[in-house]
Amino acid sequence: MRYITTNAPLPALRGIADHSWHVRGLCHGMPAEDADELFFHAPRDHEAITEAKLICGRCPVKKDCFTYALDNEIRHGMWGGLTETERRPWHAKVSKRLDYSRVRAAFQGRDVHLSNAEREAVTRHAYTRGWSPERLADKLRLDLDWARDLMRNAAHAVADRDRYWGLYDEADTTDDERPQDEDEVTTSPVPRQVHTRALIIALGKAA
Repeated sequence: MRYITTNAPLPALRGIADHSWHVRGLCHGMPAEDADELFFHAPRDHEAITEAKLICGRCPVKKDCFTYALDNEIRHGMWGGLTETERRPWHAKVSKRLDYSRVRAAFQGRDVHLSNAEREAVTRHAYTRGWSPERLADKLRLDLDWARDLMRNAAHAVADRDRYWGLYDEADTTDDERPQDEDEVTTSPVPRQVHTRALIIALGKAA
């Protein structure tokens, strides 16, 4: 838990409302009609797509542009050098993302976009530190009733983790030590990311 609560430098993550990278983009200052024609082209306008990709490929803030589109659910147009069709699989994965650098950033006050899994990780840490629902609501900019529901779910998750602690130790079991009969393998009903040891290891790798 201390991995995300020490006074470490802020992660290199921009907040949802951070537009400061715009002025460094190669498309900045381009006439609106030209930008629309290139970056919000017709679906099969291959000439415009090729020209836009050439510009994006040399852009110093291509990654920031791509991340901005994902975090703000912008599904139309070309962002970060990818068309809306090319970005579709990335948008589909956002809700399942579990990036502990974003979890740390949320604790450090950054307004980064969190997936459901990342919000649950923040809530579990807040619960184990004794935070009030009011403090969590303020930190994550949530409705108070929603924050209370998240804290209640975190309490259940931690209780389940403690109940099954030590009964399932798949992370420390080598292939040679695992039972040959698959019927003898018992899996924990608690998701792996809820287990404290696994969470701390993951946080350490992300630090």
